[in-house]
Order: sequence, then structure tokens, then C-alpha cells
Amino acid sequence: MDKPKLTIDEMAVFCKRKGFVYPSAEIYGGIAGFYDFGHLGVELKNNIKKEWWKTFVQQRDDVVGIDGSIITNPMIWKASGHVAGFTDVLVDCQKCNSRFRADTLIEDKLKIPTAGMTMEGLSAEIKEHKIKCPKCSGNLGDVKKFNLMFTTSIGPVQGSAAYLRPETAQLIFADFRLVQENARLKLPFGIAQIGKAFRNEISPREFLFRMREFEQMEIEYFVHPEKQDECPFIEDVIDYELNVLSAEMQKNKKNMEKLHAYWLASMHKWFVELGASPEHFRIRQHVKDELSHYALDTWDLEYEFPFGWKELQGLSNRTDFDLKQHMEHSKTDLSLFDEETKKKIIPHVICEPSQGVERAFLVFMFDAYNYDKSRENVVLKLHPKLSPIKIGVFPLVSNKADVVKKARGVYDELKQHWACTFDLSGSIGRRYARADETGIYATVTIDFDTLEDDSVTIRSRDTMEQIRVKISELKDVLSKFMEGEKLGKMGKGVG
Repeated sequence: MDKPKLTIDEMAVFCKRKGFVYPSAEIYGGIAGFYDFGHLGVELKNNIKKEWWKTFVQQRDDVVGIDGSIITNPMIWKASGHVAGFTDVLVDCQKCNSRFRADTLIEDKLKIPTAGMTMEGLSAEIKEHKIKCPKCSGNLGDVKKFNLMFTTSIGPVQGSAAYLRPETAQLIFADFRLVQENARLKLPFGIAQIGKAFRNEISPREFLFRMREFEQMEIEYFVHPEKQDECPFIEDVIDYELNVLSAEMQKNKKNMEKLHAYWLASMHKWFVELGASPEHFRIRQHVKDELSHYALDTWDLEYEFPFGWKELQGLSNRTDFDLKQHMEHSKTDLSLFDEETKKKIIPHVICEPSQGVERAFLVFMFDAYNYDKSRENVVLKLHPKLSPIKIGVFPLVSNKADVVKKARGVYDELKQHWACTFDLSGSIGRRYARADETGIYATVTIDFDTLEDDSVTIRSRDTMEQIRVKISELKDVLSKFMEGEKLGKMGKGVG
């Protein structure tokens, strides 16, 4: 089976054609940076969020979740520094007035990294290499800052300004003390959230990679300020291997904290256990000039997209910056009482795993996409936990009422347990191909023999292996197959 190097544009076409993702409001020409998820895309996206929440919240004793408001008191964003400093670097075309992100424009034209480059350095690169406007070849102006937050107003009175949240983290800090008390949490502990964020990107691009409306899956992990070197879970990942590009390799010496190592390995492991290829990942440490204003240290989990190695997930050591900022601006005590020292302490966020849902969506789609020459169709090998539709139920023929009725009965039973589809359009081979292309993990075919022996044929998406099982055993066999057991060991093979 060939593994094609699909471009991001080709993936966008595939997602639209199969019902995963559509350009938002395409009948009106669309709008850059916004996408709608179709009937398969919404299921895949929900499955990704479900598996993340189950792994990092429900199956842990030290992490709880919240769901914060999208629009909140604007003082939150002043305290966090977003109002003053949440910016990207912008450059205007002096001829057609088009606007571009200066750093990505330089990376595209010169094929060099721009991480940590100052505004003056970016301007110098544009002038030295005579980079022109990609649209009209006009001259570009000086690089300047552009605030990425969307503004709105609250209530009927103009001037009551507010913002759509640019990240999910700040609501965790604002609710920190309430959550800690209500959930009776002891350090170290995490607070997680999945939700929408909005950024007025200068030039959204690369399909779902850089959007103006997206979802984040995020944890703020709080530790005692005097116990930052401790990680009670490090043994869980001590032998786990990762591809590393450290800051030392990039001319800046700094070691990784144990908790950083633990969370990086845990997040990487989560992707791999859900079917992603480990060789497509690496971790990269930010160089000094690249760090955010609040970060002592940051490591990115990167993925090799068709357009290069790009950030998939950022894990920052935010220290006590956020809690201190909110204490200062709100005049509210967010410190905790330390029973050991009998003193108040302000916890540090030594690690903040922050993941875009849509970027994870792309990872799983790229790693699942395969073209099978023998079948002459795409096989979307999504992990069964992620597959939008788990099982397809097919009557062998559509013109025999008793076969269709029997198949409908099987379908009605199975859909009580899994996401299923019922398909009787076209030849059975064409239906198998459609199922393969949309990632359906198993198909169940009802034929003439079913009417005699009450048995059906189960077909594996990945191997095309088929077995014959009794309808009374079908649910149990499919359950085991979904959990990874080999199909051939559970029934009578079909030649």
C-alpha cells in the first residue's frame, strides 16, 4: 500500500468531498479562517475531544475540568497582557494594500526560520532580499504590530467594549481559587478546559492549521513553588523515546524540567496510541528570543505537516505570572495556605499543555490517509476510537425485501451501541469502497444465507479480512474487534 505525500490543499479537497470539513458560508464566497465541520467531521472532532478528556481528566485523580465563558470581563485581558501585547507582525503592500504576516512571508520566500526575529530584523530581511507583495508584486512597507483579539460590545450601549477570548487559559486562572476549594485539590494538580478561542489572524492559511475560530484542549498544571523539580509520575514515561530539538542545539543551554518531560511524553503517547505515526513528531525547545513574555521555558510538540515541521502543541512554564497578575488587578487573594510551612504560597504553572483540536484533527487525517492500489480507492485508517462511523450495515442486494428487512433489524440493534450507517445504494463492492474512504472500521453484510442460518459477514476495513458469525454473537465479536482483537480468531473465515 502506498503512503502518498498529500498536500494540505489536497487534504482540504478530500475533507470537503467526503463530508468532513467545508469552507464556511461557501455559497456566499466563504470567509477566510472559518470552517464548518460536516456530518463526518463533527463526529471525528467530538471523538478527539472525548478521548483527550477521558485520558487527561476523567482517568486522572489530579486533574478536573471547567467550561469558561467565551466573553468575560475585559479586565481579565488587561491583567493577562493580551490587550497590550497579544500581537503578530504585519506588513502592508503599498500598492494594493494587502496585508501579510511578515514572519510567514519571509519563511515562505527565503525558507529560513524566523523564530525570535525582532521587528527590525524582519524589516531588514524584506528589504535585503527585495521581497515583494505575493498578490501584485508591489513594494512592502515597514513591519508593525497588529493585535489579534476580536472586539465586541456588551448590551445596548455603544462603548461597552469586550473581547472574544483569544485563549482558554485565563478563565482557568480567574476561577482557580473556586475550583481548588470546591474540588478539594492538593498540589500538584491541573485544571483542564476544552473550548472555542478566537484570533484575528492576519493571513489565515494552510486549511485548518491557522484559523480565526478554533478549539483548544488545555491544562494548567499547578505546583508548589518550592517543589518544581518533583514529578510523581516520571516513572510512567522514563523509558519513552522522543525526537528532541533542544534550545542547546539552537545555541541556548537549558535543561528540561521533569514535569515538562512527563507531559510532553504523555501527549506524544496519546497521539501514538490513537494511531498517529511516532516518526512524524518531535519536540522543540523555544530559543530565548522566542519565549512569550510570561514564559520561563517553552517546549513545542511539533508534527511534520506537508508544509514543514510546525507546532502542534505548546507546553509553557508560566511560573506564577498569571495568578500574580490577576491578584494585582482584581485585588483578590488567589494564594493557597501551605500546611507544611504554615505560610501562604502562590502556585506556579510549570507546564501548560495547550493543543488545538483542529490541528489534532489534521494529524489523525494525514496519518490515516492511504491509497490502496489493489482496491483502487482511499482507505482512511482511523483508529476505531476516532472513526466517525464505526460500523456499516449492508444488505447484499437492495431489491429483496426480506434481506433488507433483516439488515435493518441488525442495524437497529447495533446503532444502540455504536455510530452506524445503513447503506443499500450501489454494488456491494462500491459500498465497501465508500466505507473505506470515510474510515468505517467494520462492515456487516446480510445476504441470502442469513435468512437460513442467521449468520452475517463482518469485513475489516484495514485488511479486508472477512469472517462469518451468528447474529446472536455479533455484538460481542464487534466489541472485541473494536478493542484490537484479530478478526480471524473470532469466527469462520470467508474465502
